[in-house]
Amino acid sequence: MVMERKYGIMSYKLAIFDMDGTILDTLEDLESSLNFALTEAGFPVRKREDVRRFLGNGMQRLIELAVPSDCPEEKKTKILERFKEHYKIHCADRTKPYDGITELLQDLRKSGCRTAVVSNKGDFAVQELNQQYFAGLMDCAIGEKEGVRKKPAPDSVNEVLKKLQIDRQDAVYIGDSEVDIHTAKNAGMDCIIVSWGFRERDFLTAQGAELIVDSAEELERQILGA
Repeated sequence: MVMERKYGIMSYKLAIFDMDGTILDTLEDLESSLNFALTEAGFPVRKREDVRRFLGNGMQRLIELAVPSDCPEEKKTKILERFKEHYKIHCADRTKPYDGITELLQDLRKSGCRTAVVSNKGDFAVQELNQQYFAGLMDCAIGEKEGVRKKPAPDSVNEVLKKLQIDRQDAVYIGDSEVDIHTAKNAGMDCIIVSWGFRERDFLTAQGAELIVDSAEELERQILGA
């Protein structure tokens, strides 16, 4: 069954996607770069499930959650710098699109639906990965930038809407975490959550997810109203 549109429309003109855990499986490369920086600093490495839980609120928050609670601020800053340096080189070593995502984006564009990315990942990595995996398939891609509030603030979503000149009632935000649920709410937009990302279904439901899809094909039907 297709989700009932809050604004009574049959299909969306714009689909805005989160990146990590939504369209790209980035977990292994993020884990590798994080543990590189932690090891270099003399701290214990983090297990993959820990890293999964830490993701969603930007790179600085990732480091804050990964280091011991008594880690000095200047050391956190150095670890963050080393993480970024390593990740810039290794961000696509094992990263790959989730099943059906490339075909989904191709179908959306053939149907006239525009597409964009808004992520809390550093903008340098968003641009690199978007170009490598989705060249020609996104109208706009925005990552975390200095001086711009990150999600769940709606600032970057609003920037996309303004740039593409599309009303928010004609757009939908797609993500995999509580950050994305709250981003869509703060932007006044419909929201679709995917089940294959970095959070468990029960947690997402408790956070207010109204629609959770289990495949790219189901996601396409919801976006296009098919």
